[in-house]
Amino acid sequence: MIVKSSKRSRNYLCRSIYIKKTSDIISTNYFRLCGGDPYRSLILTLPVSSASGVVTPFDQALFTSTSAVCVTGLVVQDTGSYWSVFGQAVILALIQIGGLGVVTVAVSVFMLSGRKISLMQRSTMQDAISAPKVGGIVRLTKFILRGTFLIEALGAVLLLPVFCRDFGIKGIWMSVFHSISAFCNAGFDILGTTDHTFVSLTGYSRNIWLNIVIMLLIITGGIGFLTWEDFYINKFKFKRYRMQSKIILMTTAILICLPAIFFFTNDFKMFSGEERTLLSFFQSITTRTAGFNTADMALMTESGKAVMIFLMLIGGSPSSTAGGMKTTTFAVLILNAFATFRNREDAGAFGRRFDGQVIKNAATIAMLYFMLLFFGGITISVYEGLPVLTCFYEAASAVGTVGLTLGVTPGLHIISRLILIALMYLGRVGGMTLIYAVFSGKNNNGARMPLEKITVG
Repeated sequence: MIVKSSKRSRNYLCRSIYIKKTSDIISTNYFRLCGGDPYRSLILTLPVSSASGVVTPFDQALFTSTSAVCVTGLVVQDTGSYWSVFGQAVILALIQIGGLGVVTVAVSVFMLSGRKISLMQRSTMQDAISAPKVGGIVRLTKFILRGTFLIEALGAVLLLPVFCRDFGIKGIWMSVFHSISAFCNAGFDILGTTDHTFVSLTGYSRNIWLNIVIMLLIITGGIGFLTWEDFYINKFKFKRYRMQSKIILMTTAILICLPAIFFFTNDFKMFSGEERTLLSFFQSITTRTAGFNTADMALMTESGKAVMIFLMLIGGSPSSTAGGMKTTTFAVLILNAFATFRNREDAGAFGRRFDGQVIKNAATIAMLYFMLLFFGGITISVYEGLPVLTCFYEAASAVGTVGLTLGVTPGLHIISRLILIALMYLGRVGGMTLIYAVFSGKNNNGARMPLEKITVG
C-alpha cells in the first residue's frame, strides 16, 4: 500500500510539474509579445509607425500591442487615422500571431526550418490548442495553418468588391486587414479618418454582403480548430462529431439566435426591416470576442448592455482565435445544473457524461472571469468616477478579449489603462493556463485532507 501511494504521489507531482512548465511557456510568450519584451513594444513608438511621423508614447504603444496580440480590439488611438501603413502592418502581424497562438506560430517556424519537433514542444502545442492527444499534433498544426490562410484569403477576396468600390486600390489592403482581423476575432478596423475616428463598420450597417462575410469570418474563427477538423473529416454527418464539437455548435447557435431576437425586439426598434435584422445578428455575433460594431454601442439600452457583458464573458470556443471563458465552459455549467435539478449523479450530453474534473475546471474558470470582471470594473469606476455599468462593460470587453467600447477607453487615465492591459492579457492566456502557471506544483504531495460535509444553497 505504501508503494502504491508513493508511486501515485510521484506521478501526480510529475504531471503537476509538466502542466506548470507548459503553462509557463504559453503565458511567458504572450507576455513578451504584449510588451514584456521592450524591443517589440518600441516598434509602435517609432515615428515611422504613426501617420503624422511623431513618436507615440510608450503607454499607448503598449496598450495597442497588447490589444493586438490578445486579439481584443480596444484602442486608445484610431487605427485607421493615427497609424501609418507600416504601423497597421505591425498591428496586423501581432493580430495574426495572437489569433493563431504564439505556440502554434513557434511550432510552424520549427517545421518550416526543417527542425524536428521535440516531445515537449508537441505536448506544449497540445495544451495550447486544447488537442485531445499528442499524437498527430504536427499534422493538426499544418491543417490549422492551411485552413487559416485559406479562409483569410477567401474572406479578403469576398470583401474586395465592397472596399475597392469605396477606396480604389487601397481597398485591397482594407480587404486583407479586415479579413484577418475578423477571422482572428480581433475587431481592429482601419476605416477611421481624421474627421471621423473610431467608426468601426457603422458606415456599412446596411451592406448585406459585407455584414454576411464579416459574420461568417467571425463565426469560423470562433468555433475552434478541432471543430474544423471534425467538419473536414465527417462533413455534415453530425452524429460522428466529437461531443465537444457538438456542444460547441449547439451552444454557438443558441448564443447567436437568442441574443439576436432580444436585440431585435429591445434595442433596434428605431430601425426597420432588413437593417434591423442585420444589426441584431451582427451585434449578437460580434459581442462574443470579435469587437466590430455596426451600431453605436452607447445608444443601446441598459438591458442590452447587460446582455452584451454576459456574452463577452462567455466568448468563443476552445482552440479558436476567440477569447472569453469559452462556450464549452458555459455549456458544462448549464448541463451540470440541469443534472442537479433532475437529481442525476452525472452530467453529460449526446449520450456521454462529463468527467468530474471538467466540471470543477469549468466552475473555477467561470469564477475567475467573474472576479476579474468585478474587481476590474469596480476599480476603474472608483478611480475614474464613471458609472459602474459602463466600467463593467469595458472590463468585460478587455477580459473577454472583445474590443467593444462605450467610448470611454481613449479617455481613461494611465492606471485604468494598465488595469485593462492586465485584463486583456489574463483573458487571452486563459483561465486554466494562468491558474496552473501560478499554483501548480506547489505542495502537491498527493495527500488528501479528512472529509467533512458542508451545506450549500
